[in-house]
Amino acid sequence: MSNSPLRIGIAGLGTVGAGTIKLLEQQASLIAMRCGREITVTAVSARDRSKDRGVDLAGFNWHDDPVALASDDSVDVVAELIGGEDGPAKDLVEAAIANGKHVVTANKALIAHHGTALAKSAEAANVAVAFEAAVAGGIPIVKALREGLAANTISRVFGILNGTCNYILSEMRETGKEFDVVLKEAQELGYAEADPAFDVDGVDAAHKLAILTSLAFGCELNFDAVHIEGIRHISPLDIEFAEDLGYRIKLLGIARQTDKGIEQRVHPCMVPLDAPIAHIEDVFNAVVADGDFVDTTMYEGRGAGEGPTASAVVADIIDIARGRMPNTFAIPADNLAKMQEAPISSHVGSYYVRFMVADKPGVFATIAGALHEHNVSMEAVLQRGRSENEAVPVVLTTHEADEASMVATLDAIAKNDAVVEPPRLIRIESF
Repeated sequence: MSNSPLRIGIAGLGTVGAGTIKLLEQQASLIAMRCGREITVTAVSARDRSKDRGVDLAGFNWHDDPVALASDDSVDVVAELIGGEDGPAKDLVEAAIANGKHVVTANKALIAHHGTALAKSAEAANVAVAFEAAVAGGIPIVKALREGLAANTISRVFGILNGTCNYILSEMRETGKEFDVVLKEAQELGYAEADPAFDVDGVDAAHKLAILTSLAFGCELNFDAVHIEGIRHISPLDIEFAEDLGYRIKLLGIARQTDKGIEQRVHPCMVPLDAPIAHIEDVFNAVVADGDFVDTTMYEGRGAGEGPTASAVVADIIDIARGRMPNTFAIPADNLAKMQEAPISSHVGSYYVRFMVADKPGVFATIAGALHEHNVSMEAVLQRGRSENEAVPVVLTTHEADEASMVATLDAIAKNDAVVEPPRLIRIESF
């Protein structure tokens, strides 16, 4: 291992980029002591040179074109903190690998879509592509799966992977407010973007889940195989019924081995109140991994923000400074298996369903008849209130059924004129 300083070029000087510079400066002595050499920032790239980012950039080489960092002789490691699936971020990472430079990134979209190819290129060039910051912010889950649990066969990994959604669901439960109201408040607090679609529609969590799946099961990334649902359709009524039934609603990403292949799914779940993950609130993330020797392990912390994400970026830089270069996805990239997908239609589990129906005779007979026809067994039924002029909720939970049968059942029930809204389905998970 060299004793000379490790020189970092940072592309993207937003919250995480500026935070990384602050952390490296404030913790310089501690970091040097722990990794045996100094780590210094030598070059940066961003669109606006005049913007005040709260850090002194005067001593760094400035590149208007981020890709130019890849050929800067003063840079050993490129930190890609631009974001985005393609465009400058992808161009920079590919150029850095081609120039024999290590890469550290917080870009989950880039890794989820191109991680397999980038890993193969990096390993062929004997450089690292490190992405601890791309999944769950300050929680070291990548290192846990790749190193700490390396002796285990992982059967399932799941978790709360998006703090924005977790905050919204927590606030809806605490206040009884509708989704749109809480979303607007989250935007005002800076917990949600002006365009919140990636968060509330589940895409951000799906990017992270695809990465965890590859790490856990030794397969190529396959983002397109992730079943994705968001939280826009969750209502305070569903949250209230969940509590009555002994559950809490969480947006989870779940990957598990089944006899049909690997399931990858992101959607709201009914989680039992006695499950630890049911009590992860606000903007916090949590990831659970089940291993054959270690049993169940859980990791909790802040999933975003300047400090936690910068901490994860610098942790990867420290590994490189120490000369530690584990395989990108725990095994050599050329050995990653093609994923055998288990489609959502093959999922087997229990379900919560809410119907909004006109209160008139025969409605429940229609529901019961459709359940019987499609071999779906009812476990419990809840109904509140009666009104001749307004729709009333009818809630049922089922015993285990396959997804295809459940969808067919709901399609049949939805055709009844007494059902005034599309049925709302939430899968029940037993942890």
